[in-house]
Amino acid sequence: MTLTAVLIAAAAGYLARRDHASYPTAITRAAVAFTATLTLAAGLVTALANLTRR
Repeated sequence: MTLTAVLIAAAAGYLARRDHASYPTAITRAAVAFTATLTLAAGLVTALANLTRR
């Protein structure tokens, strides 16, 4: 999961730079993408854990 989040963050930062965003903006977009990916993964793991308990 972490590797996927890192790759998504790298892609978001790369696309931001291709869009002529400044480095701080690109890093912010990458950080948001990383955090969102990990949050989504944690939610999916929690949902699956709750389903398997029943």
